Amino acid sequence: MIAPTLNFIISFAFALILHELGHLTAARLCNIPVNEVGLGWGPKILQRRFEGFDCQLRLLPIGAFVRMDMRVLQLRSLHQQLFVLGAGIGVNFILAALTWGSLFGVLNLGLAIGNCIPLYQQDGWKGAIVLSRKLLGKPNRLVEWIVSIFGGLFALGVFTKAVLSAW
Repeated sequence: MIAPTLNFIISFAFALILHELGHLTAARLCNIPVNEVGLGWGPKILQRRFEGFDCQLRLLPIGAFVRMDMRVLQLRSLHQQLFVLGAGIGVNFILAALTWGSLFGVLNLGLAIGNCIPLYQQDGWKGAIVLSRKLLGKPNRLVEWIVSIFGGLFALGVFTKAVLSAW
């Protein structure tokens, strides 16, 4: 029982780290400054400075992040913004294909698909906001709220269907 659980935790952590490394690499290729890279949520357990940004390990390893200069990102072309925002998803899809049939492949596929959903603060949501701002020529709170609400409802629907199908 311990080995499968440990395999899941380590595989999930590596999938998260590689996802965020996709964003980090894309940001650096587009000359967007990165301030922090972290694994987990909650209080910091460990922090080290590396190549101009802070690397952090946090208490709860259930997420990861790359904190970049959003003002610089917003000044980049639409293609560069979408490249940076979609790089993590792209990494997860590639890893899912390369490790198909394994737990690591399933976790990467789940992360990629989950991040495509326009759920608040997920990569799909950020991409939808960037696209709406580009199409409208400026931020529009109503459109951004609609994207957020429908993204949340869509995610809730997918989750509910999965739970009911498993039941």
